[in-house]
Amino acid sequence: MITEQDKALLAKKGITEDELQKQLDCFRKGFPYLELASAASTQKGILVVDGKEQVYLDAWNNYLSSNKKIVKFVPASGAASRMFKDLFEFLDAPYDIPTTPFEDKFFDELSQFAFYEDLDEACLKHSHKNIEHLLKEGKYKSIVGNLIEPYGLKYGDLPKGLLKFHRYDGFSRTPVEEHLKEGYLYACNSKGEVNVHFTVSPEHRKEFQKLINDKIPSVEAELKVAYDVTFSEQKSSTDTVAADSNNEPFRENGELLFRPGGHGALIENLNDLNADIVFIKNIDNTVPDKFKETETKYKKILAGVLVSTQKKIFEYLKLLDSGRYTHDELLEILHFLQNVLNIKNPETKLLEDAELVLYLKRKLDRPSRVCGMVKNVGEPGGGPFLAENSDGTISPQILESSQIDMDDPTKKRMFSEGTHFNPVDLVCGIKDYRGRTFNLKDFVDENTGFISIKSKNGKKLKALELPGLWNGAMSDWNTIFVEVPIETFNPVKTINDLLRKHHLNV
Repeated sequence: MITEQDKALLAKKGITEDELQKQLDCFRKGFPYLELASAASTQKGILVVDGKEQVYLDAWNNYLSSNKKIVKFVPASGAASRMFKDLFEFLDAPYDIPTTPFEDKFFDELSQFAFYEDLDEACLKHSHKNIEHLLKEGKYKSIVGNLIEPYGLKYGDLPKGLLKFHRYDGFSRTPVEEHLKEGYLYACNSKGEVNVHFTVSPEHRKEFQKLINDKIPSVEAELKVAYDVTFSEQKSSTDTVAADSNNEPFRENGELLFRPGGHGALIENLNDLNADIVFIKNIDNTVPDKFKETETKYKKILAGVLVSTQKKIFEYLKLLDSGRYTHDELLEILHFLQNVLNIKNPETKLLEDAELVLYLKRKLDRPSRVCGMVKNVGEPGGGPFLAENSDGTISPQILESSQIDMDDPTKKRMFSEGTHFNPVDLVCGIKDYRGRTFNLKDFVDENTGFISIKSKNGKKLKALELPGLWNGAMSDWNTIFVEVPIETFNPVKTINDLLRKHHLNV
């Protein structure tokens, strides 16, 4: 039953009643698992660039000299609360001294963190003693409180992008600043322009903008480039309604409860960009300058693979549109589809030339992405697969475990034996061969969302996640997987990850 109050809320958020019903239907019907052909590997579906690195580096360097717009897109809106989960648990624990291996490591290596000096000042201000004195007195919880609580540095409430990650000689850098430097290293055009776009939460937008305003003048002067840094927020129209155990709308004080729809909602933000090529990487996956060389090289290689492949796609589409092609040329394009884009379709051998042309156009004329894949070393995250699409074709897809039927022994084995996983390292081409921007919402597979169990004020609820940005939201894109070194993947999921070698600038 939709009330007048509900209608007013829907109108405010930009969500139609039909969309609300569709979301509720998702709770009632659930989402189908994807059919897998196999896990992707270097033998099947993952490109290894050994020996061709310079070819792709040259392709990207040549592209940088063209009059194309390149944007570095960084999802940065998530709060860092999960990063400090262990420290919040320590504050609530019945003991007062470090007990777990995680707690021991945090306090033993506390001086290694880039925020150490700021934390020392906060301890002096609020606890009237510096860190050294508090450690001697066994007041460990005072130190943690000054780090994560609102009265101190409030790191537990801030987004990761605003936290000090890396220490340099005399200063420290946040991930935002590291991404600015990265943009210069692999996305700066021949005019010395660097475009960086951050998606941020509304409550922290001013802090992001202040940081950028404070840092940009000195960075531009040092690197002799011009930055165009823009921001956007996840649209409220992409929020999803929560449901109760009976799949009816979850209400709080009589009002419908909506939740952010997950990172898949950012396909809207990506869709609003005016760009030819877009780099996508998570905010917490960045390293100090001394480790940026390998990262930069492989970013350029991924981009080189993309623009080389895109050039071929554009040539083929122009040929098909001209109508002046031979049967052998159609077979050449089909071979490219099958062996470069890894799109398989057993029905193509039954198609007449006219039908084959339509099929080839449909598959080629869509957004393209090249995705770096690292060897599986037990890190959490989705992986690269060859999966079946709704039209019966097989193509490369990045899948999460929730999209795979783990009760099916064959599929569970495919997942567990996967050799690579997804570090979220993408380079995307979002314009067609005519120079027009694709409507990226046309290429989303709506059947690839998932439902998770959450709670609100002690009550269980079902939450609806939209098709993930690099999963279902890009399901109908042309996709190429490329193997990249594990050194290019340095996420910070917990505070102690900042103590790993690639985050310590020593």
